[in-house]
Amino acid sequence: MTEEYGTEADLREIERVADAWAAAIVADDADAMAEFMAEEWCMVAPTGIDGRDKLLSLVRSGTLSHSAMERVGPARLRVYGDTAVWSARVTNTAHYGGERYDADEWTTDVYVRRRGRWVCVLTQTTPAGSE
Repeated sequence: MTEEYGTEADLREIERVADAWAAAIVADDADAMAEFMAEEWCMVAPTGIDGRDKLLSLVRSGTLSHSAMERVGPARLRVYGDTAVWSARVTNTAHYGGERYDADEWTTDVYVRRRGRWVCVLTQTTPAGSE
């Protein structure tokens, strides 16, 4: 169950977008991934800030792939007009440069509504600590 704040239609649509984007990532489909990302999208992670083009080029080249991505527990979703903030604990398995990486992290995506659809402008990940 998702904690809710916003119109029912917006909440359902953002949940659909978040799930479809995760499926595109696991499918290693860079073109499908790009559909969910604004041109100025960036990822803020413990290693720094990277842009959309870098991520998509790593996926297209096969240097980066994902074999799993799963939300653990409920997401927190808030809609503020044409901006939405989605946060959840996510586990994923990535393969980078031939090495496997398993992650358990808190992920926050900031979406904006543009031309009638939601696109992500920023993703921030924080490693999950022990409880």
